[in-house]
Formats: sequence, structure tokens, C-alpha cells
Amino acid sequence: MRRFPFYPLFLFVAFHGCHEPNHAQKMNNSNPLLCDPVAGACDMPASSTHPGATPELPPSQKPIRVLYFTDPVCSSCWGIEPQLRRLKLEYGDALEIEYRMGGLLPSWEVYNSGGISKPSDVSHHWDEVSGHYEMPIDGDVWLEDPLPSSYPPSIAFKAAQMQDAHKAILFLRRIREMVFMEKKNITRWEHLQKAAEQVGLDANRMKADVEGRAADLFQEDLALARSMKVRGFPTLFFTDANDQKLVLYGVRPYDNFVQTIRTLYPEAVPKTYDRNPEALFARYPTLTLKEYSILADVEKTSAQKILSELVKQKRIQEFRSKNGSLWRWNDR
Repeated sequence: MRRFPFYPLFLFVAFHGCHEPNHAQKMNNSNPLLCDPVAGACDMPASSTHPGATPELPPSQKPIRVLYFTDPVCSSCWGIEPQLRRLKLEYGDALEIEYRMGGLLPSWEVYNSGGISKPSDVSHHWDEVSGHYEMPIDGDVWLEDPLPSSYPPSIAFKAAQMQDAHKAILFLRRIREMVFMEKKNITRWEHLQKAAEQVGLDANRMKADVEGRAADLFQEDLALARSMKVRGFPTLFFTDANDQKLVLYGVRPYDNFVQTIRTLYPEAVPKTYDRNPEALFARYPTLTLKEYSILADVEKTSAQKILSELVKQKRIQEFRSKNGSLWRWNDR
């Protein structure tokens, strides 16, 4: 079983990231849910905790392994959904993506100073970054039914992984739609249960696992993040068969993902995929305007016309939120 050491070839400079908390943050005004998407990522205070040894991971079955550290309520992680979805379509044969939870918001007791001491302080920020990322985000959830922590949905995701890795990703997508667009507090079991059922998971088994092994698996993810010195989200570690590593941090253009893959695996070539609407919705049951634009490789104005026409034809349904829409194929 091979080790997974931290030997980066180089590190892409971070932009637009959500940032994980540590104990030093209790003494300053920084908050992981607030970031400056224009100036770049906020610097994190150095942690006094020794990262410890890097856990061993099973070998990847593909030329490139990607460890993706994320969190269900990370707005920047929602912002890179279009890039990740296209990456899977074009380079899915060359890479294996493992989703790991990072623990963005343990509780609001951690953030008890300055002007960011309560959930309502995040509301306006989420509305602002929605426009920057061009992904629909409604910050009113922090006014109407604020989340006390991101840990419960993170643990639920680990429980979903215990059942089915693919369905777990669908589950993560669904609870993100709930919190970012539908203003639902995804720490509440009723919403987690509904999301599990909608993607074909056994909700009763998930509840049992949430109260059991899933919490331990979540702690293992946090330990792995510390050992790899993850300082914010999204963070993606790309590693080849020789343990050479490249890191992408924050919301990056799609070309940066491609460059990273080709640097580690020059033989990688993009796979041709069907860009017709029905084919895209068959792969991804829900799409935002930016996602459809990037996956179909058309300008946003053209994407909007196509989606509007499909709505008129009653082939897709549109869910509208304050800062954007989500479309779903009618028979899915």
C-alpha cells in the first residue's frame, strides 16, 4: 500500500476560497464563511497543532488521484461545480476524485468576536459571491433558518459514502441545492432524509450510520486534512502514480484544471462527449445557467435562450431562486 506524501511540484496561488477554522481564529475577526472573491483568499493564522503523520490511502485505479477537500456549506465549492462537472466528462477516464469533508463550520461559538459573530452577518456576503461565481446563492437562509454548524451534513455525507460513492456525490449536490437555493437548514434531519431518498439512498440506514461509524469517518477526513495542511476550501490535491503532486486551491478557471492534469499525465486527452441538452441532463439531473453554458460550450446568452425554449416545450422544469435558476429534465 503506497504512502501519500506531500511533495508538491508547485502550488497554484489561492483565490476565492472558503477557509477552515482553527483555534487561533477564536482570537481574531476571521470567519470561514466570509471571503473576498476579488482580492483573493484570506490568510489563515498558523495552527499550533502538529499535523501528524499522513494516513495511508489505497492506491488509485486511474493515472491521477484527486483528493477534494470540501464542505456542504462552502460557497466557493459551489462555485467550482461547473468546472468539476466538465472535468469529469472530459477527463473522467484519467482521474479518480475522492471527496473528503473539511469541517468548515464547527459551531458559531468559534466565531465570537468583531462584526462577524452571528449567522446573519453572512447573508449579504453570500448574495455578493453569487454574482461573482455566477452561481445561484440565496443568503437569506442565514436570516430565516441559520445553520449552527456544517458538521451534521458532513457526517451525513460520510454515511452516504458508506452506502454508495456515486449516490453520495448526488446527495452532496442535492443538499447544496437545498442550502444555496432553497434556503433550507441542512443540519435538520428532515432535509437530509429527503435528499437521501431523492437520490436513492436508504435513509434509515443513513440515520443509523450518522449515529455510528460515519462520525468516525468524518473525524478521519479532518485528520487527513490537517496532515496535508489544508487551510481552506476548495482544495484539490492531484497526484500521479509517482506521488508527484499539484495543488489547486480556490475557484479556478477550467484551463487550470486541464493544465494540472496534463502536467502530471501528458498522455491525457479530453474525451468527446454529447453536448445536446438531453445528454447533458442525463448525466447531470440538474444544471444552473453557468453549468449548462460551460458543459454545452456556448455563451451564457445562448445558453439562456436554449434553456428558455426547452421550458416552453415543457422538456425541462425551472426552479427560480433570488439569485438564479436551476433546471431539471422533466422525466427525471
